[in-house]
Amino acid sequence: MAELTKQELLDRRYLRMARIWAENSYCRRRQVGALIVKDNSIISDGYNGTPSGFENICEDEEGKTKPYVLHAEANAITKVAKSGNSSSGATLYVTASPCIECAKLIIQAGIVRVVYSELYRCSDGIDLLAKAGVTVDFIEMED
Repeated sequence: MAELTKQELLDRRYLRMARIWAENSYCRRRQVGALIVKDNSIISDGYNGTPSGFENICEDEEGKTKPYVLHAEANAITKVAKSGNSSSGATLYVTASPCIECAKLIIQAGIVRVVYSELYRCSDGIDLLAKAGVTVDFIEMED
């Protein structure tokens, strides 16, 4: 196996950190974590869950995700916006590929690269990011 570049090593490290951050999620169906990195510093983080002030229950009685649950990417993007920092030019590391709604937020936030390790059930978010010129990289991670 070829030796990994410094960037590839960093990408894998940040993805492992995003995976650990996903463990904070109370969602039973899927736990997703996200980190926004700019200039080699983590400027925001997020995981999927309910909005601030809501009970930490993501699914209804039938096991379906409640409609107001935020995705990890949306949590990380709104958190960085609230902090007054800029995500323009940043990289988003996320454990699952973004859905189309999160892809729109990523584009508007000025994030230029997305690195993910699992494919979401549909690829329309990835397709939109590519159409917008956002670099999208899949990295397979060992368990």
